[in-house]
Amino acid sequence: MHEKHGYYLEDLSVGMTSVYAKTVTDADVTMFAGVSGDTNPVHLDAHFADQTTFKGRIAHGMLSASFISTVLGTRLPGPGCIYLSQTLKFRAPVKAGDTVTARVTVREIDDAKKKVVLDTVCSVDDTVVIDGEATLLVSRRAEIMPQPDAGTREATVNGATPGQVTLKGPVPATG
Repeated sequence: MHEKHGYYLEDLSVGMTSVYAKTVTDADVTMFAGVSGDTNPVHLDAHFADQTTFKGRIAHGMLSASFISTVLGTRLPGPGCIYLSQTLKFRAPVKAGDTVTARVTVREIDDAKKKVVLDTVCSVDDTVVIDGEATLLVSRRAEIMPQPDAGTREATVNGATPGQVTLKGPVPATG
C-alpha cells in the first residue's frame, strides 16, 4: 500500500482478508440517528423498544454496515477504491455494548473491468449480524503512478545548470 492509496488491482489476490472492530456505544446510536435522520424509537426510546421483539434498544443496521465501508475504504482495498455496490442481509440485532467485527474477503477479481468482489460479514462474537457482498473499482498502479515514457529526456530552464531547475517529460527537439 502507498501512504495515500491502498492496494492496487495487481496487488490483490483471492482470499485476502481484513477486519475492523468497534464497540457500539449509546452515543454512537444517538449520533447516527442525528446524522442519518433515522429516529425510529426502536433505536432511541428504551420504553418503546422494550415492547418490541428485541426487548430493548437496538443499533441501526446501517451503523453496523458502515463498518464494512470502513474496512473497504481504509484497509482492503483501501484508499482510492470506488464503492460500486453492496448487498446486505441483516441476520441479528446489535445493541449498545456489542463489539461488531466487520470482515471483508476478496472473492473474485475481474482484471479487464478493474472490479473486485468481496464477501462482507459483520459479527458479534460468533453470531453473524450482517452478511453480503461488495463490488469495488480498483485502480492499477500505472494509472496512479505513471511510468516515464522511454522517449523522455531532460531539459534545463533558462540556462540553469543541471540539477537546479530540471523538467522531465517530452521535450521538443531544438535545432
